[in-house]
Amino acid sequence: MWKIAILTSSDQGAAGKREDTSGRFLHESVRTLGTVVDHQVLPDDEDGLAAQLRAWIAQGVDLILTTGGTGLGPRDNMPEATRRVMTREIIGMSEALREESRKHTPLGMLSRNVCAQADDTLIINFPGSLKAVQELLPVVLPVLDHALSLIHGQTEHKNS
Repeated sequence: MWKIAILTSSDQGAAGKREDTSGRFLHESVRTLGTVVDHQVLPDDEDGLAAQLRAWIAQGVDLILTTGGTGLGPRDNMPEATRRVMTREIIGMSEALREESRKHTPLGMLSRNVCAQADDTLIINFPGSLKAVQELLPVVLPVLDHALSLIHGQTEHKNS
C-alpha cells in the first residue's frame, strides 16, 4: 500500500469560502491504492505550495495528487510549484490527461498540468473542478501502481 497525500490549491478554499469537492473526491477515490496520510487546502501561493510538496517528499509520501491552480489565471501556480520540486517530468501522463480533457471541453487545451517524479514521489496535477477530476482520474488510475513500483526500483511488470 502506498502513502498518498492530496493538495488542493485554492485561495477561496483555504479561506473557508469554497468547499474542496475535487480534493475530497481524490481522497475517496484512491483509498484502494494506499493510505491517504494527509490532505491540505492551501492558498494559491507558489512558495507555500512548493514547501508543502517538499515536506511530503521528505516524509516519504509515494503519491501526491494535486487539484487546482493549473489554468491561466494570475494565481494558478501549481505547475510552477511542481516544477520547483521535481527531478523529472512525466510528459506522457500530462499529455494523456490533456487529451482526455479535450474530449470533454475545448478548454482542456488550456490546462498546464504537470506530472512528475520528485525523488521517490509521483506528483500528478489535476484541474480544480470536480467534474474535470472525475473525468481525468480514470485515465491515470490503471498505471499508478506500476508507475510507483518503477519509481521505487521494481522494474519487472507485475503481469509478466
